[in-house]
Amino acid sequence: MSLLTKKIPLYLSPEEREGLQAAGRFNASLMDYLRPHVAEGMSTEKLDRLAYVYTMDHGHTPACLNYKGYPKTICTSVNEVVCHGIPNTRPLKSGDIVNVDITTIVNGWYGDQSETFLVGEVSDAARRLVQTTFDALFVGIHAARPGGTVTEIGRAIQAFAAQAGYSVVREYQGHGIGRDFHQEPGIPHYPQLTSNRDLLRPGTCFTIEPMLNMGTWETKLDKKDKWTVRTKDGALSAQFEHTLLMTDAGPEILTLTQHGPQEGHRF
Repeated sequence: MSLLTKKIPLYLSPEEREGLQAAGRFNASLMDYLRPHVAEGMSTEKLDRLAYVYTMDHGHTPACLNYKGYPKTICTSVNEVVCHGIPNTRPLKSGDIVNVDITTIVNGWYGDQSETFLVGEVSDAARRLVQTTFDALFVGIHAARPGGTVTEIGRAIQAFAAQAGYSVVREYQGHGIGRDFHQEPGIPHYPQLTSNRDLLRPGTCFTIEPMLNMGTWETKLDKKDKWTVRTKDGALSAQFEHTLLMTDAGPEILTLTQHGPQEGHRF
């Protein structure tokens, strides 16, 4: 999800930061809960149901469900689907790559993250794409600095992806987050001159969520469901996302999982 709804960046007080940190921790626990179920033979619709029940059982709210008409709890984007894939009954099969994008509301605060999973035995080309996208996320995180510009994030990700031979999706981006799902600043994953004016002051919370494609960066929106975004040329796409809080010492990752890939992981 990447449509901005608030024009004013949110700078969080220490007390507010605690609320956002709690939301990130819960969201990460949900990802870890889903992790063993993302496997060959499992449908994305069943993953969606698991996410819904887990979230509700803990007294929290699925953020995506009914958001601007979106019909499910999570987004599941398989193979050439870039983002916003709607869970369905198709079983995952060996060789698939699937991005699982989850967002929850905890006491009014949002947590947001995604991972791309390898299902069974995937091709070397698919594995390399997923690895590069994962590494690109941390390239972007390390480019973010207190008082720095948003453009620095996009410049670093674009250069890293291009060197590896991949394109960076431009139509969809990261975003500010807090008590609203999508707000300023927008976080494009390629250098955009207008982002030079957007500063990452301490207290800013935002997502970095690069989408890398094997082919063209261009995408197409499904004309029927109005949500599913695919690569224009049908090539594979991968994505990873974390929610970050800028502090005086640098970005704090709020959505780190206990059992998922950490920086430096090799797929």
